[in-house]
Amino acid sequence: MGNAISMLTQYDIEEVQEHCNNLFTQQEIVCLYQRFCQLDRNAKGFISADEFLSVPEFALNPLSQRLIKLVDGLNFKEFVAFLSAFSSEASIHHKIEFIFKLYDSDGNGKVTSKDVLEVLHDLTGAFMSDEQREEVLTQVLQEAGYTRESYLLLDDFIKILENSDLKMEVEVPVD
Repeated sequence: MGNAISMLTQYDIEEVQEHCNNLFTQQEIVCLYQRFCQLDRNAKGFISADEFLSVPEFALNPLSQRLIKLVDGLNFKEFVAFLSAFSSEASIHHKIEFIFKLYDSDGNGKVTSKDVLEVLHDLTGAFMSDEQREEVLTQVLQEAGYTRESYLLLDDFIKILENSDLKMEVEVPVD
């Protein structure tokens, strides 16, 4: 897939659509490609952390540094796959898997109490003390049947969050 909009072929669109499990329409993929090209200022075929941070909503997100680890260096197909977790068509399991990756900062497939505390710190900043974050963590873990020494796997995250009213959606503007 080239970097010029005219270089996105029907085959490319269908390949990307299949790669993201048909969570975006072909028209949405074309719009996402246009946005990708705008972000890829140096026309390298991938988006750097700095280019992602040029999007105000991304830069202001309290989890932006965690998100950067997931998005730095994505090509277009990977960019669409990343955004697919935010599709209204994405399953709750797909969304939870995305959240799990945010919490699992070292990518070892386990979320520890330390990981959860770091996310809480990113989300709350100075609005919560370390002691308050510790209390929240302890309460959430107890309610879910875990201890501070437990680590959570993806299946645990699914068990805890699958019945929640999780809202993680972004609308792709279609011209």
